[in-house]
Amino acid sequence: MRAWIGAHNRRAKAEGGVRIVTCRLPSKSPWLNRIEPCWVHGKRAIHEPERPLMIAEVMERVCTYYGCEQLPPLEQDVG
Repeated sequence: MRAWIGAHNRRAKAEGGVRIVTCRLPSKSPWLNRIEPCWVHGKRAIHEPERPLMIAEVMERVCTYYGCEQLPPLEQDVG
């Protein structure tokens, strides 16, 4: 992404276009994400400090906590 933004900005400067200015956010900034207060309870409910959880365990625990149907993950075409 950085390479693309850099190339875009060089092209915009040379051709007179609009440049993109990036602003890095702090890694811990829940006040900037409105959904974060809703998620914090779910995160605490499924967290297990003794060991990292496998993806299947996280999916199962999240669906159990929120009472939702567990669907297969979406596939993304990255090509």
